[in-house]
Amino acid sequence: MRIGFIGAGKVGFTLGKYFSKHGKEVIGYYSRNTQSAEEAAEFTKTKAFDKLEDIVKSSDVLFLTVPDGSITEVYREVVRYPVRDKFICHCSGAQTAAAAFPEIREYGAFGYSVHPLFAVSSKHKAYKELADVFFALEGDYEHMPDMEGLMKSAWLKYQRIDSADKIGYHCGATVASNLVIGLVKESVDIFERCGFTREDALSALAPLIRGNIQHVLEDGMEKSLTGALERGDKGTLEKHIDWYNDEDSKQLYKLLSQRILPIAKAKHPERSYEDIEKLITE
Repeated sequence: MRIGFIGAGKVGFTLGKYFSKHGKEVIGYYSRNTQSAEEAAEFTKTKAFDKLEDIVKSSDVLFLTVPDGSITEVYREVVRYPVRDKFICHCSGAQTAAAAFPEIREYGAFGYSVHPLFAVSSKHKAYKELADVFFALEGDYEHMPDMEGLMKSAWLKYQRIDSADKIGYHCGATVASNLVIGLVKESVDIFERCGFTREDALSALAPLIRGNIQHVLEDGMEKSLTGALERGDKGTLEKHIDWYNDEDSKQLYKLLSQRILPIAKAKHPERSYEDIEKLITE
């Protein structure tokens, strides 16, 4: 399958380089920014196309690696040309293939979202990390085995998801990435109230954050859970909650504690958490 990229940003660079290094036939790039297409082509040792029509004609699989808000606009330009039996893909985490590519089957083409569960930080280096990244694959059911075959042949890990679950999947990814930053900010803000500078707070918390995340990833949530709630220390939890001077922060602490309570119960089925459950749900 000949793979072409429309859009030459970080995702286009990364996927193109990875595919080309794993035996896939990447034919090249088209971009409204000619310089970007030329740079991507040089990086992947492929071709920079001057005309959209030419890359559409030459590709079996087209990746529209453009900003999310531009995907449908670019798609409508693509389908001005013959696309029968072609696979058209985007890499948005939130959009379904059907939403991004309206009436695609009327053009005889097949639409897919191929989303890497990964923050692409460097257009020249990130391809080296893709072997460990999971992809969410969603779209046209009939030809899904062909897309799965492409992923397997490139040694990429993937999970097929239903279109109805796409936004839930994206929400879960957001919780694990962006909202975790919100929790780190909460910790830093508390340390600042205790006399730390912001820089010193981050430095002090870094080993705790790294170690905890690594422990969770290697050993699972039950073995990694420690602290006052896990050991049934209601008195310390009460002091934590009382320390906050605003109701929103108290509720945040309680809600997060409610999320980890089932983990503590699973870890210590012999232990009663009834008093703690009352405290964090009242």
